[in-house]
Amino acid sequence: MSSNITSKQRAALRGIANSYDTIFQIGKSSEISENLVKQVNDALAARELIKLRVLNNSEYSAKDAAVELSEKTNSEIVQVIGTRFVLFKQNPDPDKRKISI
Repeated sequence: MSSNITSKQRAALRGIANSYDTIFQIGKSSEISENLVKQVNDALAARELIKLRVLNNSEYSAKDAAVELSEKTNSEIVQVIGTRFVLFKQNPDPDKRKISI
């Protein structure tokens, strides 16, 4: 997992993500499908920073899901805590960026 963000930037993003609600859940039947990857990509384009959760009945651990989704969406893993993880992908268009790091 190569990282393009510094530890200071990651800490700032963690602070921002604290107040965010979980917008995706990966459950037993929710393998990481192309549809989920597309939805996560769309959410990252709109919000840049998103929080996801892996349900207890999933075959994925939060870390495994975070790594797979970050690779498939070219996003950064900000943090993995318990069953939740946070992804960040800066908008390539500077005018549309919601979060400055």
